[in-house]
Amino acid sequence: MLTRIDHIGIACIDLDATVEFYRSTYGFEVFHSEVNEEQGVREAMLKINETSDGGASYLQLLQPIREDSPVGKWLAKNGPGVHHIAFGTADVDGDSEAIREKGVRVLYDEPRRGSMDSRITFLHPKDCHGVLTELVTSASEH
Repeated sequence: MLTRIDHIGIACIDLDATVEFYRSTYGFEVFHSEVNEEQGVREAMLKINETSDGGASYLQLLQPIREDSPVGKWLAKNGPGVHHIAFGTADVDGDSEAIREKGVRVLYDEPRRGSMDSRITFLHPKDCHGVLTELVTSASEH
């Protein structure tokens, strides 16, 4: 069962400048940052708040490190902005399978490693009314 909005992914050209905007404008600070080679991004997670299920909600700022990465391709086509929405779940495997059985295309056969050692998968945006949707099980839950 999906329990929260885990994060909103925002594609950007300059991660440092985008972090500074969110810090100086809204007071959000970087909770975690990393380079995810598999996804081809440098990212910063800005914690917005804690949630009632023990998780948190974040903004995930994503700068591609390769033009051929999914975010790099998306950024070249669309420019900076909202890239995806991610829902938290205690069971990314079970929930992605249940959603697949409803006819929604799940982009990965098996969940992959995401930010902060989470487990993730994505749902095809054409099956989700134009929204790239991610399912996330945080490291503390798996």
